Amino acid sequence: MELQAVLMAAGGGSRMTDLTYNTPKPMLPVGNKPLMWYPLNLLERVGFEEVIVITTKEVHKMMNADPKIIDMKMKLDVDYIKEDGDMGTADALRQIHRKIKTDILVVSCDLITDVALHEVVDLFRAHNATMAMLMSKAHEFTETVPGQKGKKKTAEQRDFVGVDQSGKRLLFMANEADLEDGLSIRNSIMRKHPRMHIKTGLVDAHLYCLKKAVVDFLADNKFISSIRGELAPYLVRKQFSKTGNMQTNKDDAEDQKNQKKNDGSTNHELLISSRDEPLLQLAQEHSCWNDHRGDMSDAYHGGKLRCYAHIMDGGLCYRVNTLAAYIEANRLAPKLFEEPAVHPSAVISERCQMGSDSIIGALCQVADKTSIKRSTIGNSTTVKEKVKVTNSIVMHGVTIEEGCNIQASVICSNAIIGRGADLKYCLVGNGQRIEPEAERTNEVIVGTDQLMEI
Repeated sequence: MELQAVLMAAGGGSRMTDLTYNTPKPMLPVGNKPLMWYPLNLLERVGFEEVIVITTKEVHKMMNADPKIIDMKMKLDVDYIKEDGDMGTADALRQIHRKIKTDILVVSCDLITDVALHEVVDLFRAHNATMAMLMSKAHEFTETVPGQKGKKKTAEQRDFVGVDQSGKRLLFMANEADLEDGLSIRNSIMRKHPRMHIKTGLVDAHLYCLKKAVVDFLADNKFISSIRGELAPYLVRKQFSKTGNMQTNKDDAEDQKNQKKNDGSTNHELLISSRDEPLLQLAQEHSCWNDHRGDMSDAYHGGKLRCYAHIMDGGLCYRVNTLAAYIEANRLAPKLFEEPAVHPSAVISERCQMGSDSIIGALCQVADKTSIKRSTIGNSTTVKEKVKVTNSIVMHGVTIEEGCNIQASVICSNAIIGRGADLKYCLVGNGQRIEPEAERTNEVIVGTDQLMEI
């Protein structure tokens, strides 16, 4: 592979803290596999032999104990983030700068997708791009989220994404929060691309192909902390600088001002390596589809920085960064792989009614007269007699006593559900105990005898 793969697996899961209080986000079970297994599997299937994993010591320890991670054939080169700081994704790339020898493919640990990865990489190669990224249409989650019935959802701030007529070249990128004075497009962009399509309702999948020069640039310029929030919009904007690279000009006075404020630096330059120029010229001369001939003589308008996006029209592409997304991922992720619904080591009573859309994990024990429908039952979980589990996620090491009814709920690892308990639209935290005969609806149990709404 001419690209080095980097997996970002250090996120704290700030938008799903009830799930990540005792289990780090990269190791949350989805379809009885750790969340980070999905992007790792994607990379392994397309031929990567080594991945740089940026994570914490806690996650690394759990990785070493998880059979799904241990069984991977790729070499995992683990690099720890600093425990005492708030490190963004661009900061993380800066930390591993010494390991980066080629262009890179960066992917987040919370991405579950069946994208044909070569479509993103080929876009990057074909245009000798500075950045190529994966985007998908935003999803409306229809499942009721535990603890949120009747509560208004927090409005998401939209991204405004401008693309050319091909729908591939990224011309503009900004978040709604940064557009207090309205949407304004630079003249330099409109002169080169007089027809631009502005799209909303797209989600950044957090999968990027980046030139090595971008990582070199980050190493010298500490004013950028996040890939999604800062680096990607910065690169898109810089495509149309008069210098053709990332040198400061009058259109970017604000960028320079912000940089000085952050680190006192004025080094604002990102140049594509000179070794790329003959390759670019050769590619253009031999291309039969790039519009660089005739009356459209310069498809790139002389720009050395080029940003592209592959926007998925169909298929599966989820960022598992909210409770609603986590629930949906558990419904859909198992469809990506043809594996037995019941693990061979599970002991299931013949008198258990189990739907074909359910999953039973390793070392589970399921007793007589139980009903499991549209649910995931985690490893080493015990389900006793006369239990009904419907449309729910039960994580690892849970004990469900006799006669319980669990509907549309999430039960975190090592919880104990007392005999005869009735739970509907509830989230039970890690290691929590529900008293016998308890009736709970639309509640989140996150601490000892503590009930609260999200």
